[in-house]
Amino acid sequence: MITKTYMAKENEVAKKWYVVDAEGQVLGRLASEIARRLRGKHKAIFTPHNDTGDFIIVINAEKVRLTGRKMDQKMYYRHTGYIGGLKEVVAKTLLVRKPTEMLTLAVRGMLPKNTLGRRQLKKLKIYAGSEHPHSAQKPEKLELLK
Repeated sequence: MITKTYMAKENEVAKKWYVVDAEGQVLGRLASEIARRLRGKHKAIFTPHNDTGDFIIVINAEKVRLTGRKMDQKMYYRHTGYIGGLKEVVAKTLLVRKPTEMLTLAVRGMLPKNTLGRRQLKKLKIYAGSEHPHSAQKPEKLELLK
């Protein structure tokens, strides 16, 4: 007897909302767990070509930590599009100027590099402080290991 593999359809998947407190969390470990949940890999119905993941709200993004001397040595690069337009910024400066950007870049690097990955990244809401405007969605608190 041949059994068919179940393929989840996006409109049939129930998408929950979760709140993650980033205070004291290590950046890479936090980002990998967030990316896993955005993709839906924690669910038994995970389908690689469909968005089966949940919505994630991250609060206290400014209090995320890096191990070792990465806060002083890790560089973030971007290009303006002009000749010689390579810009670099140290992680410590980036955390002060744009507290949410460091976590966004870390999660984006762990998602697929296609339209599906860009759609999944839109389900990530990051806030520097402890307040968020998504209380109407009734998000559940998600405990991640420290």
